[in-house]
Amino acid sequence: MSEFQQEIVPINKDDLFIILNHPNAKFDYPVHYHPEYEINLVMDCTGTRVVGDSEETFGRSDLVMVGPSLPHAWKSEAETNHVITIQFSADMLTYPMVSKRIFAPIRQLLQDSVHGLSFEGPEQAAIKEQIIALTRMQGFQSVTTFLGILNLMANANRKRLVTNLYEQELGANAKSRRISKVCEHIDKNLDKELSLSEVAALVNMSDSAFSHFFKKRTGMSYINYVNNQRVAKACTLLAETTLSASEICYDCGFNNKSNFIRIFRKKKGMAPIEYRKFISQMLIKY
Repeated sequence: MSEFQQEIVPINKDDLFIILNHPNAKFDYPVHYHPEYEINLVMDCTGTRVVGDSEETFGRSDLVMVGPSLPHAWKSEAETNHVITIQFSADMLTYPMVSKRIFAPIRQLLQDSVHGLSFEGPEQAAIKEQIIALTRMQGFQSVTTFLGILNLMANANRKRLVTNLYEQELGANAKSRRISKVCEHIDKNLDKELSLSEVAALVNMSDSAFSHFFKKRTGMSYINYVNNQRVAKACTLLAETTLSASEICYDCGFNNKSNFIRIFRKKKGMAPIEYRKFISQMLIKY
């Protein structure tokens, strides 16, 4: 796992959770992470799953929950991969309702998910049935079913995927003040030029020293990281606004529309307008 790409998921503060139902997934997204919880149900294929420092093969059906900021990815050679993804805020653990005694098993599930959790056997089948049913629901019934899925997972036998050693190493990397300062500056200024020299000066380093330092810490070049963040912001704007591709191009810091489309297509496998149509068909918000 040489490159961890941050994904910005199409969820906002008014959503309890979102579902992406993708019957023809290509598994072309690199190892990535995001601050939200995620439940991933993979069907109709076999392949390899990466979660943290765990890399395992999976069978015709794979059910995994990953906690906030835990890197993960699925890979498969199959032409047909059906994936249902449920994502919800890391703030759920602090919701007043979840603090009540009856939610104790779910609180433990959320805490355990920082290790990555795999569910198998008859319990997986029961949870799978409920997840599929959830994709067809609307209104308050979807909320009770979602909580029911969490309760089934909380009381199921589950396999821990990530080692403590990996968590310690990840924690040590996260403590780099210089990297945190740089990433915060990038996130706040994506619509600006963000030259390498400017950002290197921010942490009192030469251009060459900063390039080496940044790649060692993040697993990717500075330019690649900035482009990833710009594309992630563009995905959010395409999913949640009616802004044109031209407007989004400049809001995300790309210097021209053709460059925006070229980089977006390279990262996402489709043009921005194609992505907007795709996400509108696959995304359900609650």
